[in-house]
Amino acid sequence: MKSSTGVSLCVMMFLQYFIWSAWYVTMGTYMGQAPLQATDVQIGATYGALAIATMISPFFVGLIADRFFAAQKIMGVLHILGAGLLLLATKIEHSNTFYWIILAYSLLYMPTIALSNSVAFSQMTDPGKQFPWIRVFGTIGWIVAGVLIGQLGIEKSSNTFYLAAAVSAGLGLFSFVLPNTPPKGKSADASSALGTEAFVLFKDKPYLIFFIAAILVCIPLSFYYGFANPFLNEINFPNAASKMTLGQVSEAVFILAIPFLFNRIGVKNMLLFGMSAWILRYICFAYGNVESSSWMLYAGIILHGICYDFFFVTGYMYTEKKAGEKIKNAAQGLFTFATYGLGMVIGTGFSGYIVNAKKLSDTTHNWQSIWMVPAYIAAGVLIYFLLFFREKRTATA
Repeated sequence: MKSSTGVSLCVMMFLQYFIWSAWYVTMGTYMGQAPLQATDVQIGATYGALAIATMISPFFVGLIADRFFAAQKIMGVLHILGAGLLLLATKIEHSNTFYWIILAYSLLYMPTIALSNSVAFSQMTDPGKQFPWIRVFGTIGWIVAGVLIGQLGIEKSSNTFYLAAAVSAGLGLFSFVLPNTPPKGKSADASSALGTEAFVLFKDKPYLIFFIAAILVCIPLSFYYGFANPFLNEINFPNAASKMTLGQVSEAVFILAIPFLFNRIGVKNMLLFGMSAWILRYICFAYGNVESSSWMLYAGIILHGICYDFFFVTGYMYTEKKAGEKIKNAAQGLFTFATYGLGMVIGTGFSGYIVNAKKLSDTTHNWQSIWMVPAYIAAGVLIYFLLFFREKRTATA
């Protein structure tokens, strides 16, 4: 791969995840302000819009984009259209209408994740070594967006959407000069796009137990994605958006440890470690405060790396080893559909209901009680997994 091509792919990944971070992390805080003044249930549902788009995007990519269009061109069109919807979102004054705008935008954005990966992989001679170094710029983009928003002090305003829209338009235009990635022209159907070929994995009991746990653990994950930023702002944690990027820094650091640990301590211990981190994180949020225990708030944020990497990244690796070469793409698609799609739809709806039920006034919540709910759920998933998951050591080697 040429160095100039590598630079282009790094810029693409940086902008791709900068956009997502710019509007997504602080959306719950923004929705709680005037003019939207959304309820917690509405905030949870709006975060669920991205999960719905996650379930639909494989059909779009598999049935349409891969067959008829060059990946970089359709990605460019989607980002330009997405910029228009992000601008439109700033003009909306009713939370129900805002939900539909975010759903429409998510339906445009989520396919670009797979398309950007396709553009990157098509240029690589050794994806196993080259892709992590390209993809890490996505994490850097996410971090830079959060730091910038925090430093500008705009996390409660519509300016986050203006920023995301400007970068989306820029990436849309930049996409047209990315390396050409022609359509594959393969015939596909809804079944293959969804990854139903991988249903055969459910005959393997350990994997089925894991798969169910993965869906359930998305419920506590939804609490963090949807309500961590509103929580930190409500308790006056300074510069919350910037400090939340420590979670992505942690994610980037801990992901380096996974290849070394995966075969040494086994998949079960990796997953248990990840689930234990979920419990600890929410206890930190429940009992942390700005005045005397701010270290607990920082710990809750930094634990994101262990929570995510040791469960979801390990889960993707476990899925690939279980599936083998023939159905690994279908298996990864199914795992994503079930977790970031189905699991997050359930989780975002439930988290919104719980946060709304624990509301004390128009501007305050019983956060200690709120955060203990995902802690208990994570503990339940951990006990379920500990009791029922029985994997032979050789399956992880």
